[in-house]
Amino acid sequence: VARILGAAEPAPAPAPAPEPAAALVPEPAPDRPGIADPEDGRARYLAAVASGVAAIQAGELQKVVVSRRVPVTGEVDLPATFVRGRRANTPARSYLLGLGGIEAVGFSPEIVVAVDASGTVRTQPLAGTRALVADPVESRRLREELLSDAKEIHEHAISVKLAVEEMAPVCRAGSVRVEEFMVVEERGTVQHLGSRVAGELAEGLTCWDALAALFPAVTASGVPKRAAFDLIRRLEGHDRGLYAGAVLRIDADGALDAALVLRTLFRRGEATWLQVGAGVVGASSP
Repeated sequence: VARILGAAEPAPAPAPAPEPAAALVPEPAPDRPGIADPEDGRARYLAAVASGVAAIQAGELQKVVVSRRVPVTGEVDLPATFVRGRRANTPARSYLLGLGGIEAVGFSPEIVVAVDASGTVRTQPLAGTRALVADPVESRRLREELLSDAKEIHEHAISVKLAVEEMAPVCRAGSVRVEEFMVVEERGTVQHLGSRVAGELAEGLTCWDALAALFPAVTASGVPKRAAFDLIRRLEGHDRGLYAGAVLRIDADGALDAALVLRTLFRRGEATWLQVGAGVVGASSP
């Protein structure tokens, strides 16, 4: 049974008033920060990405998301990190939880799937990224670059196509639609290409069928998924655990919301780490 410290919840509106939790939980002490070294494992990761590109160019698959663990040293206050992260980010969902010996605090950029009480199914693939910086002129330049970059558009389009194909068997015939395509979504210090695919759940099926159809998320695995799973196992060399999984909210009326576990800090016993990854396609450069 999960020991829920803070339930997954939608992100606040822009510039919200401080939440009650913010007044109760102190900021992490500046003299005791957790430290993550991005150079840790960098060479091995670049080699894994190069292997992913080679597999794609050899025709084994179209896309793979390769990730790595980055250890975090020092003392980390998870509740305070959650509060600070909510102030500094614009996630689709956020969560603070304990489950099976692992603790996690995360700021999910997207949902894997959401099903409302009426049976409408939605998924929100994000793929394609640029920085979001303090200078608005530079951020606009990066936004336009993102919207016109052939590699990013290709990566995004094949992710959306697979989402449509996965939803079709669990939705009423003709109901699957792309409600938004390739809009820019801002998430903290980055901006992504985002789309929203929707459909109406088929007769006799439930929210669990929709989750089974779309999970794991294409944006954290690859295209096609089975080939991506096999390559990820070879390249990463360890179980991902909760990373790239989902944090669920489920209602008695049949509604479900599954937040993709990315941008998350993990802790098990004395070990604390981040897991970070990137979508790799044939045009990617390590």
